[in-house]
Amino acid sequence: MQTLKAGLAIAATLIAIVNVAAAQKKAGLSDAQYTAKALSAAPPSIAKDATVVRMDTDGKMKTLREGNNGYTCMIAAGNKMCADANSMEFFGAWMNHQTPPDKLGLTYMLAGDDGASNTDPNATGKSADNHWVVTGPHIMVVGPGSKSLGLTEAPDADPTKPYMMWAGTPYEHAMIPVAAPKPKAKTVPMAKPETK
Repeated sequence: MQTLKAGLAIAATLIAIVNVAAAQKKAGLSDAQYTAKALSAAPPSIAKDATVVRMDTDGKMKTLREGNNGYTCMIAAGNKMCADANSMEFFGAWMNHQTPPDKLGLTYMLAGDDGASNTDPNATGKSADNHWVVTGPHIMVVGPGSKSLGLTEAPDADPTKPYMMWAGTPYEHAMIPVAAPKPKAKTVPMAKPETK
């Protein structure tokens, strides 16, 4: 129970500093819709017993469902994720610019992500020099053990193959794709009305 409370406290910190616009965008979801979307980040065997948390409109963490397997699922900055307690500690350290714990952690992001800098843990958007990468469905392995996997640390890594994100920083972690990214829907411009 203590680990769950610590994980929830870290989750609250993580989500509290997430982009406000993304939180407002998701505010239209009912708790049931939000829960279903958050749980879609993990395999069914993990999702069925995971805790689900959501930030309410005044910025406080709300537990929508208590779990019992040590995983916490949420939507953070539009990204669906289910993280174990060690990963939650890692993300809390990253968000607070602290030294990450010396623990191996696992996070599922089976819905993929909206992208992140592969070199700058503090980047909030794509720029000409921050090596932005969008990864399809994947798992993340955090902690010292991830560094021993022998994965590429290239700034412009191929997100369809395993790679290290934020290499050379305290927040370096392994990104392990498990499926190809889903193609983005293309918008088709509407035909202009004919003028006579």
